[in-house]
Amino acid sequence: MLRNRITNSIFVLRNRNFSVSSSLSTDKQNVPSYRQLSEVQKRKLDEDKEKLIWRNKPLDQPYAFKSKFNVFGGDELEPSSLSMLVQPIDASPRGIKKWWKDYKVRKERFSQQFIPERHEILGSDLAAAHFLLFRKGKVKFIGQDWLEMNTEKDLMVPLPNKFNPHYEIEAIKCDNMVLYYEGLENIRRLRKLRYLSFKNVKTFDDWCLDRVSGSEFEKLEVLDISDTNVTANGLQALYRISSLKKLIVTHPETENPQWTLTLAMLQDIFPSLEISSSNQI
Repeated sequence: MLRNRITNSIFVLRNRNFSVSSSLSTDKQNVPSYRQLSEVQKRKLDEDKEKLIWRNKPLDQPYAFKSKFNVFGGDELEPSSLSMLVQPIDASPRGIKKWWKDYKVRKERFSQQFIPERHEILGSDLAAAHFLLFRKGKVKFIGQDWLEMNTEKDLMVPLPNKFNPHYEIEAIKCDNMVLYYEGLENIRRLRKLRYLSFKNVKTFDDWCLDRVSGSEFEKLEVLDISDTNVTANGLQALYRISSLKKLIVTHPETENPQWTLTLAMLQDIFPSLEISSSNQI
């Protein structure tokens, strides 16, 4: 009996699917083409198309300005690249100097980008150590002394070239480094990190601090952001680091009301947080 019921159900479903597909194919055949439409229907269809023209990309609009340089880059051309093509070249000594400075910044930003393969082979700790030591930072592994590059001979510190669980970073000094936002992606998921310093890193700002606060430093206790471009707005991101015990800033006694209020709010969230000035160290 059960087998007969299942067989009947399958038969019914097949007939239902066949009828639905047949109706769809019939409806599709009954759809008239554009040539078969009347003049009134064609005019109504054209009006509807004009109403939906806002969906097009900016450069696809019928009245959009299109430069002759568009053939080189299309609508994917970046604003910076477009301005370089359209604007006249400043060949003055000041203009050349500015161009060279901007070029070096773009090159350094590109070189600091995150490389997934490096972290897959080395792991987070060794990958961060290779990245920082190459840029003259300082790293300390658990049970070892501080490591840094020999600036006189420009020699790298010998480190393993594959993952080693015995190398775990507990302290980092990025003092005086040229470290951009892109490079901070290489300093993440350091589970044993307790000390982190960005002292006198002029490229370190609120956005950088926000990235650091979300970098999964579970045991970070001391953070030095003195002599950086961090403002009171950037300090608000520190609420994510619940393990923080000491914050080193440039002027904790500043007269800026917003700065003072933000520091007070941090101490209210973390009662044991100590805020000190770099001058007191």
